[in-house]
Amino acid sequence: ANLEALDTATRELRERRVDLSRRVSLEEDKGLERLAKVEGWLSRAESIDSEVSDLLREEPTETKRLCLFGYCSKNCISSCKYGKKVSKKLEEVKELLSKGVFEELAEKRPASKVVKKDIQTTIGLDSMVGKAWDSIMKPEGRTLGIYGMGGVGKTTLLARINNKFDKEVNEFDVVIWVVVSKDLQYKVIQDQILRRLRADQELEKETEEKKASFIDNILRRKKFILLLDDLWSAVDLNKIGVPRPTQENGSKIVFTTRSKKVCRDMEADDELKMDCLSTNEAWELFQNVVGEAPLKKDPEILTLAEKISKKCHGLPLALNVIGKAMSFRAHLLTESETTVKMHDVLRSTSGKEEEKQCVKSGVKLSCIPDDINWSVSRRISLMSNQIEKISCFPKCPNLSTLFLRDNDLKGIPGKFFQFMPSLIVLDLSHNRSLRDLPEEICSLTSLKYLNLSYTRISSLSVGLKGLRKLISLDLEFTKLKSIDGIGASLPNLQVLKLYRSRHYIDARSIEELQLLKHLKILTGNVTDASILESIQGVEGLVRCVQRLRIINMSAKDLTLNTVALGGLRELEIINSKISEIKIDWKCKGKEDLPSQYFKHLFSIVIHDLEGPKELSWLLFAPNLKHLEVIRSPSLEEIINKEKGMSISNVHPPDMTVPFPKLESLTLRGLPELERICSSPQALPSLKDITHCPKLSLESFQDTSSKKTTVGEQSSSSVSAAVQLRKLRVSCWSAKIAILIIEKKLLCNLLNCNEKGDTFECIDTVEVKSWHFRQEKKKSMERTKYFPRSKPLCRVSDPANHHTLCRRSDPPLSICFACKDHHLKRNRYYYYCSTCDLEFHRGCHLLPPKVSHPFHPHLLRSFFSYT
Repeated sequence: ANLEALDTATRELRERRVDLSRRVSLEEDKGLERLAKVEGWLSRAESIDSEVSDLLREEPTETKRLCLFGYCSKNCISSCKYGKKVSKKLEEVKELLSKGVFEELAEKRPASKVVKKDIQTTIGLDSMVGKAWDSIMKPEGRTLGIYGMGGVGKTTLLARINNKFDKEVNEFDVVIWVVVSKDLQYKVIQDQILRRLRADQELEKETEEKKASFIDNILRRKKFILLLDDLWSAVDLNKIGVPRPTQENGSKIVFTTRSKKVCRDMEADDELKMDCLSTNEAWELFQNVVGEAPLKKDPEILTLAEKISKKCHGLPLALNVIGKAMSFRAHLLTESETTVKMHDVLRSTSGKEEEKQCVKSGVKLSCIPDDINWSVSRRISLMSNQIEKISCFPKCPNLSTLFLRDNDLKGIPGKFFQFMPSLIVLDLSHNRSLRDLPEEICSLTSLKYLNLSYTRISSLSVGLKGLRKLISLDLEFTKLKSIDGIGASLPNLQVLKLYRSRHYIDARSIEELQLLKHLKILTGNVTDASILESIQGVEGLVRCVQRLRIINMSAKDLTLNTVALGGLRELEIINSKISEIKIDWKCKGKEDLPSQYFKHLFSIVIHDLEGPKELSWLLFAPNLKHLEVIRSPSLEEIINKEKGMSISNVHPPDMTVPFPKLESLTLRGLPELERICSSPQALPSLKDITHCPKLSLESFQDTSSKKTTVGEQSSSSVSAAVQLRKLRVSCWSAKIAILIIEKKLLCNLLNCNEKGDTFECIDTVEVKSWHFRQEKKKSMERTKYFPRSKPLCRVSDPANHHTLCRRSDPPLSICFACKDHHLKRNRYYYYCSTCDLEFHRGCHLLPPKVSHPFHPHLLRSFFSYT
């Protein structure tokens, strides 16, 4: 009986140990440290499990010794000893089980002495590090000020000093790094110190005074080094709660600043000036950043690199940023060539590669077909089908590329990935029901590119974190909430896309991102102005951010840095309260450095932004092609004349003409907007307009007009943006809508006195939010194409319309109107059984073509889903 009880109790103990180990691992993934009592219990449980196993192995021997139906033993002494062992071990197991219930499994790790900083290759900095170190270690030294122009390498020097405390033997208890920046906020400084001391969460809602008191209480008991980066003015240490360094307490403060005056204001005992690199040092640094391969690829590249290096005038920041950009462009060129080749191969149906690839895209497959030769295929594309379930477990030693995007996958069995050792590219995007990945995905040891965008992935699974060779991970438009552990698990990541996921970058995220030493492209979402400021202050993230979504942010002002966000291509500001958006640049004195504006920014979307009356900061995006501003109630103008002139006076000529490359402009829900800008040269490339009630169409006047005076329009023929191909009229008054419907001259909308071919080039007219007050006859004419009852087929005879019916099954084949085979927002579409045609909801409403008295050609119909 005791043997059976021992076996049962041990199984229970083993199960509890496994469960507890798993829960502890989850806590450790969050950055916590397991409790000593939990570690002790797990260790004892493992030990006693081994002892019980040894004891149970003796059972057959002891059983053979029994006789008289088990009531007697041939060796009574041995059997008695064995029985006592079993009984004793059973008691031990039961006792251990009773102690194996824990309310808490882990706790915060104690603050480490130093948090190492990721530092790029440095040239000519060793002597400066030595001087700074000697100054810090002097017993009489308390405060060291490092000053020099922006971009000269002060932050890098401070990071080298920080890391030296980790290597060198010293008596300090803790080294604290704080980014101060231009917009001095004591709360932000306090929060960084508390986060370093691991006390930020419990004091999150406390006042600045209580935080200061707590910091003072902690640091008075420690010998600390406080590293303050990027001071623009003196800081009040008492306000922060930092005790002043003295010879008695042995603590030190080291700060960086651009101004020598700040050194005096901070009462620095010692000052250290940083200068630019020499020509030879600058060239050596530039070569290291660009890399050997791109420079050797072509002699012309080497010559160009030397010229660029000289134009950086020895400024390390410029050398690093431009060198990284040059290296990355070379990388992208190679990658794009590979992609083009892959694209061609996948679609080829002849030649030697025919047997090594398989393409079955868009053929309405509901499952993976049986006729795929997995064993020899190198590339397989099954995208744009309706595959819901995977039931095959192929062995494919040569497979390098697998496309399963745009299907209906809800899950993937782990065995599916077990025999794909050569897989490099995996695309699972647009599987909108896919919620998780199996742990066995870690068996894809060669995987470098993984696309999970537009799925319902909500966390980074253990298996996903095992993909050590992964270079690119796309998690845009997913349900992902956390990237904890990504820095240590995926150290080779170069591309990380988090835009429109559920993850919002915070302080912990920044720490994770800093561990990604090879990161080149980052997209993401931010809700906190101080976090965005921190991102811009991290050297490892400079120019990495390409797509940024600012959402639910509340701040008095927001600063965007043209160097730190120099790689930005798309910017969204959604549902935020920001009184003013400021632009900062670090290389003001170098006009030939690409740092004074956002060179790559081509799209800006602003929705529900409260606060600003103007958006003059948009001038810093001269290459903008798409601008959308919707529901900003206080906005009166896009570019303020005075601010616009002050910006154009300081910055290069290509910023003097507002929006020189803008092609698409959407302005909607802006009740106070009266003008876009005062410049007559604005909007020369505009092709697409959607605008607002108060906004006069004079805002789009062509520069060919001879003269325009206040309150009076030129009598010459006015052309509203000569390249305009599409005009969207949104939320206009009834009068304007009727003018268009009654086919009057569109130039009358501009109050022109002269008729003409003002809008002859327009291909499309789209009118939304109709406000008709017309006679019944015209209303009846409208219902021919905008029916309010049963939907009618748009291509049938007007005298004998065919009726449309709703459909959701079978899936939409192709919309006859827009030629798209995807459903938009609705899960159903319209079908004409007589004509055998399918239409999206909405596409069935508009006429095939519309005539206009001032057009020599018919206008095609257009429908917008936005």
